Amino acid sequence: MDIVITFVDGNDPLWQQDYAQTVGPSALAKRYRDWGLLKYLFRGIEKHLPFIRQVHLVVSRESQVPAWIDPQNVHIVLHRDIIPQQFLPVFNSNSIEMFLHRIPGLDEEFLYFNDDMFPVADSKKEDFFENGKISIGFAPHIFVGSSYKRFCKNSDRLVRKVLGKSGCLIFRRPQHICTPLLKSACEELYSAAEKKILSSVTALRQPNNYSQYIYSDYLFYTKRSTGKRISKKHFSLAAYSAQKIAVWLEKPSAKFACINDVTMSDEQFSSSRALLLAAFEKRYPEKSKFEK
Repeated sequence: MDIVITFVDGNDPLWQQDYAQTVGPSALAKRYRDWGLLKYLFRGIEKHLPFIRQVHLVVSRESQVPAWIDPQNVHIVLHRDIIPQQFLPVFNSNSIEMFLHRIPGLDEEFLYFNDDMFPVADSKKEDFFENGKISIGFAPHIFVGSSYKRFCKNSDRLVRKVLGKSGCLIFRRPQHICTPLLKSACEELYSAAEKKILSSVTALRQPNNYSQYIYSDYLFYTKRSTGKRISKKHFSLAAYSAQKIAVWLEKPSAKFACINDVTMSDEQFSSSRALLLAAFEKRYPEKSKFEK
């Protein structure tokens, strides 16, 4: 089993130059700023998921690779390795996620992580894959209400159409946590819907985008999902203070944490970042094999 992680460092001058030349000078700070927590994702992987074969870090260019990463133990994947040239550069995670299954050497079973998702307690293989099926919870929705749910609805509709299923008011949304996927199933759907997928690829997020959920939806609708939920706690910094998250990390009540960034002042960001860095360092003080 492999892990795929997508990462962006909005402080990288070369990345900023690419962004400005492509879409203009202003970027949504909360989408691209680096909280400095990536190393604790790697430390959590080593401690809590020791059965992982390989970790693939997907970044836009070489300058995006953190200096502490050990390339002997982390497979660095550049966007150009998996995304067709005509779509580069791209700053839209939805678009990047369409091509993760094209990573060279990727295992059949893999987990996809955003860089705000962290293992915080021991897991076993069966938490994610069982008898050739993925394990992740799905929730039914009718109302969209946000761009995130719109992408979920788009993805659900595409998969239903590919499979010849009739339309439905209800759409499915997988848990917002690391996603277990099967490479062969991703290839099946991509092959069946390539024109639709490529027509949705944009440099920045647009209403017609699909998300990575096209692949988990495909597994759900082809009866290759157990429906078993992954143990996780979701934190939005709009609802939880960094101090509360830090206290929770001392004795987590779930196996995974997702910590979502929100718009905040520079002062609030600095203080919240310092609190979370200290909390993760206290819990995971030792370097992992993925660090130099």
